[in-house]
Amino acid sequence: MAKPSGGFIESFRESYKLASVFAKSSLVPQQYQGKTEDCAIAVDMAERMGVTPLMVMQNLYVVKGKPSWSGQACMSFIKAKYGDAEPIYTGQRGTDTRGCFVRVTKPDGEVIEGAEVTIGMAKAEGWYSKKDKYGKETSKWQTMPELMLAYRAAAFFARVYCPEILMGVQVEGEVEDMERPQPQKAPDPFNVTNVEEYKV
Repeated sequence: MAKPSGGFIESFRESYKLASVFAKSSLVPQQYQGKTEDCAIAVDMAERMGVTPLMVMQNLYVVKGKPSWSGQACMSFIKAKYGDAEPIYTGQRGTDTRGCFVRVTKPDGEVIEGAEVTIGMAKAEGWYSKKDKYGKETSKWQTMPELMLAYRAAAFFARVYCPEILMGVQVEGEVEDMERPQPQKAPDPFNVTNVEEYKV
């Protein structure tokens, strides 16, 4: 197994020193305060992406144990890469036809249009309605549909045309929306704890 080069080790040491400074700061998001290791990862990601560590920390958070970019960050990454990018809305507000896609105009004039995301799609994929254990609706698709359409359209565009900018990390809302509810296991009729349920 190859050993890390001296340059890598020195670079890591410098990153760790910088991460220690961030971890002691009250200006970084709370989830990074006092966590040098997490700050070190953010510093490393920022260096590879060509952005500031603080930008990564402010837009990268953990949902259900998985890192996730904010929707705003995804659109910012696309604009940083192409220069001219905007969400284009389609269909009628308040209906399943309402949709959005990202349109990019490259410096050479070439126009790229990403896949369209619609409210109808959100409903069909099970994103539109999410309830907690008390039956309360928690889906942002119902409270801020325009924003969610733009965020998901940006994520779709990035995954197809510039996946490297996301570094394998999901975008806001994807973790929750892609999680399928676990089917309820049927009670075992031969389990002694369920005897009362089957008494005639």
